[in-house]
Amino acid sequence: MTSTFTRMDESTAEEWAVIGAETFKNQPRVADRTLAMLRSLSDITDGFSTDQLTHSLQTATLAERAGADEEIVFAALLHDIGKAISVPNHPEIAAAIIKPYVRNDVYWMIKAHQDFQGRHYYAHFGGDPNARDQYEGQEWYDLAASFADEWDQVAFDPNYDTLPLEHFEPLVRSMMSGTRSPIGVPKSAS
Repeated sequence: MTSTFTRMDESTAEEWAVIGAETFKNQPRVADRTLAMLRSLSDITDGFSTDQLTHSLQTATLAERAGADEEIVFAALLHDIGKAISVPNHPEIAAAIIKPYVRNDVYWMIKAHQDFQGRHYYAHFGGDPNARDQYEGQEWYDLAASFADEWDQVAFDPNYDTLPLEHFEPLVRSMMSGTRSPIGVPKSAS
């Protein structure tokens, strides 16, 4: 069954049941598109010593080797994926992409990572290297600080033994298979 409505206010519950089930069935395309966006980061260097795909892979490699859980490794891999669209607001884009698949502290770790990483370079642009201080008291503060200080800001080494994207692909597919569809239909309802 395909929906026949041309306006949402004319739709039926039956049509939305079909849409929800189809959306959930097609969830693997989300991982495919995400992996394609990650691959596109190999074209972005912007003056760094590594391209942004290598940086993302290196950040995830460091997190994995430090014993981080799967949600954090997944988020570390995708933390700069927003740069495929827009550098200035890439943390918000990346956080929005991972939000349905990670717990709240991991979401905020990525959403605020730029200000946490800013400790290491904001002063070079006349910015406040203590921008992370605005988040003090947040339950995720220490996680975001560790992410920025131990993995993100040190992940620009072209000679580091970085794991390839193929290593992380099963994790991306597993994480993005999700427990709910993008429109919020619980897995058990489909």
